[in-house]
Amino acid sequence: MRFRTFLLTAAGAAALTSLGAAAPAFAEDVVQRQSQGDPHDHAPRAADAYEVDEVVVRALPLGRAGDDVGSHVALLSGDDLVHRRQSTLGDTLNSIPGVNSDTFGGGASRPVVRGQTSPRVKVLSEGAGLMDASEVSPDHAVSGEPLLLEGVEILRGPAALLYGGGAIGGAVNLLDKKIPTRIPANGGEGVAEYRRGSVDDEEAGVVGLTVGAGNFAFRVEAAARKSDDYKVPGWDEPRLDGSYNETSTATLGASWIGSRGYLGAAYTEQTSRYGLAGHSHEYEGCHPHGDHLHCGGGHDHGHDDDHGHGDDDHGHEHEGDHDHAAPEVRLKSRRVDLRGELRDPLPGIENVRLRAGYTDYEHSELEEGVVSTTFTNKGYDGRIEAQHREIAGFKGVVGLQLSKSDFAAVGEESFLAPSTTKNTGLFVMEEYEIGLWHLEGALRQEWQEASAIGLPDVEHKPFSISGAAVWHFTPGWSGAVSLSRSQRAPSAQELYADGVHLATNTYEIGDANLDVETANSIELTLRKTEGALTGSVSAYHYIYDDYIFARTLDQYEDFRLIRYSQADATFTGIEGELTQQFTPWLSGTVFGDYVQGELKGDGGNLPRIPAARAGVRLAAFQGPWSGDVEYSRTFKQTDIAAFEHETPGYDMVNATVAYDVDLGPVRSQIFLRGTNLLDETAFNHASFLAETAPLRGRNLTVGVRARF
Repeated sequence: MRFRTFLLTAAGAAALTSLGAAAPAFAEDVVQRQSQGDPHDHAPRAADAYEVDEVVVRALPLGRAGDDVGSHVALLSGDDLVHRRQSTLGDTLNSIPGVNSDTFGGGASRPVVRGQTSPRVKVLSEGAGLMDASEVSPDHAVSGEPLLLEGVEILRGPAALLYGGGAIGGAVNLLDKKIPTRIPANGGEGVAEYRRGSVDDEEAGVVGLTVGAGNFAFRVEAAARKSDDYKVPGWDEPRLDGSYNETSTATLGASWIGSRGYLGAAYTEQTSRYGLAGHSHEYEGCHPHGDHLHCGGGHDHGHDDDHGHGDDDHGHEHEGDHDHAAPEVRLKSRRVDLRGELRDPLPGIENVRLRAGYTDYEHSELEEGVVSTTFTNKGYDGRIEAQHREIAGFKGVVGLQLSKSDFAAVGEESFLAPSTTKNTGLFVMEEYEIGLWHLEGALRQEWQEASAIGLPDVEHKPFSISGAAVWHFTPGWSGAVSLSRSQRAPSAQELYADGVHLATNTYEIGDANLDVETANSIELTLRKTEGALTGSVSAYHYIYDDYIFARTLDQYEDFRLIRYSQADATFTGIEGELTQQFTPWLSGTVFGDYVQGELKGDGGNLPRIPAARAGVRLAAFQGPWSGDVEYSRTFKQTDIAAFEHETPGYDMVNATVAYDVDLGPVRSQIFLRGTNLLDETAFNHASFLAETAPLRGRNLTVGVRARF
């Protein structure tokens, strides 16, 4: 607690001091900086939108430009990232077309990419898996701290070729500065930020400093946030019980940097305390009798009960009248990262790149101050890539990835026996340029072994292959087609689960006989990168053979009996964003997304598929001032799975205004951002708490950020 208080005070003082020192700066200084285009500070101004800056995708081994990638890639960075940051990763990315979140109160939310999340969407730290417990349950927070990120890359679509079956639905790559890759120009550089929010009384701050001399550079950074239960409109309680969040993160990093590359390491420690909103204890005694639930009182639940299929009555009444306060999570994560790159190591090899991480993660859930369940995950994820020089026009990379996860759950919700998952992957990616065409192909072979105490060992050998073509048919325009066949081995949870999982109100039953699932996909993308009109639109269709999902067998009130099963399924969707530059200082953007996930035949819809969205945004700047206003409509979700309810639509209005000041080496900004300005009562269909935990009400965030 003292550390959080100190850090928040220090961040606020540093940011305000920097702002005060820079306040006399003239608007001409701001314009000069904008013309210089600092890529690490601010997003491109409206005046620069006549030509979209080339974005190199760091999650791809060959470091290709975004308009040369077959699938749809998004980048959130600069001012957009600073203004849109929330307490969780999922909520931070939620506004990007094709990306939603499975919100779980104020402390946890994972990204949902094209209707899919963990275990099909992998979160990476500069290319290495985070190895926390967020893949197991939505109430487990993603350990990446948004305040410490320099950017986020979202690979929408299958990324299993590069990162394994856990990325069969996409990958989210977190970009940071914890391991320096260059010596700062003047021996040092840093950042400080302080922000406050109204809806949850949030107070957050971050400080970071990189220093270097000779061949060595060092990085120290820390972030802290504290927020109370957030306010919700149209709810029987003014605040959502169990939606508070307190988090502290600190990192020490160091690198040796030479003329041909670098080698560095960093240690990160994170502690967090947050509530579990919508948690209920009334189903603790529920257990299965065959395919039916038995929930006490001699009640054997059969199928003649009212399941409420397709019932439009969403039941938005707070069901929180129980004898227990909301449970609390106490999280501690220790992580070591290792990164390096060496250029021209051997004849024929252009560079070798190393990415590795080891995580020691612990997540305890407390009931009335007493630990009820403890989840632990110790594991590593490492990859080494060698990029060869051009051979007969081909450029490519060969890589090896090794990972291991030791997961355990001990206590009342030990629904998964202690398990170990090992994975080895070999992959190759090649690209070829011919005229106006950019061609690429990739292969990956994996070997996965899973074991659990007292249960049979399981082995799988997923194989994936993909190809893509990008056609630059006229200056500023390109079209792309991507085809892939990706496979994913079942996770330990899908294989071995057997027990009550109160966070999701389920009794989970795994199946050790599950086979690999296979996704055959096609994606078409049209991009425009020059002229007054820029943007991209993508359409995709995935056909899954033996798709693994949690099939609901029975339900008693809000508690469900699920068994991990396999069936054929499809995902079909479209997403896009188009920006029109009206004047050098004013632009307008339209955006939207839609996805449908369903089982083949008469199997019905898949659960928790996000509702369709559409919106418009106006952005402007004048001298040191900039701002935007955004309206979006999330439509009513009527394509529901069995045992689900329809989720009503809602309107969302957000706005930002910012003022830049600049004096020499100090570049500062003060900003005000408002979200849900209409104070709408909104529910997220992609969340397990879609009916019990509404989204935040009207929020105003004021912040000060300084770079030096």
